[in-house]
Amino acid sequence: MSEPVRTRRKAAVAVAINARPPHGLIFVERASHLRDHPGQIGLPGGGVDPEDGGDLERTVIRELHEEIGVERARVRLVGRLPEVSQRVNTFDVTPFVAVIAPGPFTIDGNETAGMFTIPLTVVLSDALRKGTIDVAERIVDTYLLDYDGRRIWGLTGRILQLFAESWHDAQTGLRAAVEGVLER
Repeated sequence: MSEPVRTRRKAAVAVAINARPPHGLIFVERASHLRDHPGQIGLPGGGVDPEDGGDLERTVIRELHEEIGVERARVRLVGRLPEVSQRVNTFDVTPFVAVIAPGPFTIDGNETAGMFTIPLTVVLSDALRKGTIDVAERIVDTYLLDYDGRRIWGLTGRILQLFAESWHDAQTGLRAAVEGVLER
């Protein structure tokens, strides 16, 4: 008997950069009671809801507001990275690069246990590297970023690698687009 085919679901996340120096990328720690990825560190975002009308930009903007209280007026989407498929779950995730204007953050305790930033310079440095981790007695090849006692890996690590590659490739225009809206 064969395994049932599971329908792939669409999701969007934000590689969100604070506009005001020091420019840091925003990460969230997911609440421990959530069904998908409880307690893990990731980028703000989530699955497409019916209210999004299938529009991934709407999804990422809605999720930024729901998870960390960022109003739409503070979000400037400046890039879109290639879709990444999760290995374990059924999500196909589209990462958007966003610059977040100054203002308050409000953590939604239902979805998010906490929020923190990692300097953009760290994410773009050699600190992001290939490595392996042991997950449920399996060795997994992944991109890793260790910072301030936190470990980022898996899908988020892959997205950070895509971001860094795009940043360093002048043909993508990503670096110029981001730097064009960052506060000095």
